[in-house]
Amino acid sequence: MKKKKVGVLRGGPSSEYEVSLATGANVLNAIRGKLADKYIAYDVLIDKKGQWHIDGMTVEPKDAVKRFDVAFLALHGAYGEDGKIQQFFEMLGVPFTGSGSIASAVGMNKVLTKKVFKDHGIKTPANLVVKSALIKKNSAVGVEIGDGAEKVAQDIFKTFSMPVVVKPVSAGSSVGVSIARDMKELAKGLKEAAKHDEEVLIEEYIKGVEATVGVIDGFRGEKIYVLPAVEIVPKTEFFDFAAKYEGKSDEIVPARFSNKVKDELSDLARKVHKAVGLRHYSRSDFIIHPKRGIYVLEVNTLPGLTNESLMPKSLRAVGSDTHELIDHLIQLAH
Repeated sequence: MKKKKVGVLRGGPSSEYEVSLATGANVLNAIRGKLADKYIAYDVLIDKKGQWHIDGMTVEPKDAVKRFDVAFLALHGAYGEDGKIQQFFEMLGVPFTGSGSIASAVGMNKVLTKKVFKDHGIKTPANLVVKSALIKKNSAVGVEIGDGAEKVAQDIFKTFSMPVVVKPVSAGSSVGVSIARDMKELAKGLKEAAKHDEEVLIEEYIKGVEATVGVIDGFRGEKIYVLPAVEIVPKTEFFDFAAKYEGKSDEIVPARFSNKVKDELSDLARKVHKAVGLRHYSRSDFIIHPKRGIYVLEVNTLPGLTNESLMPKSLRAVGSDTHELIDHLIQLAH
């Protein structure tokens, strides 16, 4: 049997560069290890400037794709999850893993996903959006963080009850995310989030238990297979970047929720996947309030596959592992 050539894309010009490198390394190890009898892997490293490299050699993207049959997207954040790279592959007719360009663009943009959630009756925290231009001021050396944040914070403080979560509209891995309880923290949070995106989302802070649920298309004979919910117990105040990738949280799988809550989480994860128009796999994040119920926070269109990532932990809980998922995703990409 002829081996399929797989280009594993990792890195990219995003704040999640290091996470993407780790996901890509795991994918490469799986293909070159347990899956070596089926596939040949190419390490396609995209540097922070957007330049492509294969085996250390600089290559043009259109030349690079001629070397492989399918692209495995181990990218995260801007360029990798926002639909741009997906559109490139769609134009060239090259199969790739993960969602299409439009669904990826919607999934990456927290404002657009919230609109989809509301349109489909999926409960999500109240929110408002601020343009980063209002937070920043122009200077001779370009755009810098200015006094605008204090004015914006005052306006929000008058109309939105504290505490709030402040986050960039299009960033993942909790990059630039903070919790603000007063005007000073809000101004600081606005400045930090504005470094990462042109728009900043202010979201109602709901205190509760965090959970995440992954789904996979066509896995184990099911149209949309739902993995067990992961209960997240951060050692920091919330599930931030450090909690995710530096071991500063406990992730319990299967979660210690009631069967009723588990079933509802499964239904919601499936519903989010379909509503946003995603394909192959996704992972949805939730907050469970003891009285107000379950809220969807956001969806991840290319879930991390690092050693610390949540989807591999869910896979192991059902007797699977990352290499089985990788094999399945390559099969789905055609």
